[in-house]
Amino acid sequence: MLAYHRTYGLPVMITRGSNTYGPYQYPEKLIPLFVTNALEGEKLPLYGDGLNVRDWLHVDDHCAGIEFVLANGEPGQVYNIGGGNERNNLEITGIILDELGLSEDSIRRVPDRPGTTPLLAGLRPAAPHGLEPAVDFESGLRETIRWYRDNLWWWQKIKHQSEDFAQWKRRWYEERTGSAPRG
Repeated sequence: MLAYHRTYGLPVMITRGSNTYGPYQYPEKLIPLFVTNALEGEKLPLYGDGLNVRDWLHVDDHCAGIEFVLANGEPGQVYNIGGGNERNNLEITGIILDELGLSEDSIRRVPDRPGTTPLLAGLRPAAPHGLEPAVDFESGLRETIRWYRDNLWWWQKIKHQSEDFAQWKRRWYEERTGSAPRG
């Protein structure tokens, strides 16, 4: 994209956000997959030891970051939009279980995906100067969990009627582990 700026002078600005979470996220991602599985009585397929660390950013803060860059950024620049919320997958899983009143028996360990890094070193974005996340991580996560609980109409049609989702589930869980991630 920056080549278009350099070559043709287009006013291109690039944003790179942390792992974003919130309502309406496609259920193949960690948080919506674990929440929707838990709500359906399925196991939560935790990769490896669960200690992979990522920085998390609520969707509202991600959108605010993009708006901030549009209003204040300079063409030809790259802006990292981070949440400052580095958490491992086991911590995220614990909050989900707590919010839904479930025990660690709901977890099913699965082999880590090939090429997964424990910590995305050097990809821990900070917010653009003058912008800080407004959504507290744990509050935002618990709000997101409640949204999925209250909006089954939205995600159930994806998980149960989408061939794309069915293929993804077969590839990443059933074929790799020899069984579906059911309880």
